[in-house]
Amino acid sequence: MNLDPMDRAILTELQHNGRVTNAELAATVGLSPSASLRRTRALEQAGVIDRYVTLIDPGAVGRGTTVFVEISLDTQSESQLDAFEAAIVACPEVMSCHLMAGDADYLLQVVCSDVGDYERVHRDWLSKLPGVSRIRSSFALRAVCQRTAFDL
Repeated sequence: MNLDPMDRAILTELQHNGRVTNAELAATVGLSPSASLRRTRALEQAGVIDRYVTLIDPGAVGRGTTVFVEISLDTQSESQLDAFEAAIVACPEVMSCHLMAGDADYLLQVVCSDVGDYERVHRDWLSKLPGVSRIRSSFALRAVCQRTAFDL
């Protein structure tokens, strides 16, 4: 979908406040409410807007430890990649999983309560994933920059 300046303005506002009412959104971007709603629905239907979420402070819900985990597989066959990817989505502590180019095959972002909780995740989930030959964990000390909005 080709985004025009008005689409970008709508998306920018929604990224900063997903709970904005259509009337407020329309006023902010300079459209009528009906035009704003029509454009927003078109962005949703085109898949530009994937979903609406609430961002939670991980520390406030007892998940203040972030671990970045590099996973290497023993082979990179399609069936091995499929098996790994099917298994990793079942682990609730994995917030993101990316297929990588470079030394590791996958990079995970894991959130847990503390080092002991990560040990449980490692033991109960990560070490049991199919085809894993190496797990390398790096603990984040603090987030310096963490964005949820794209600059449009």
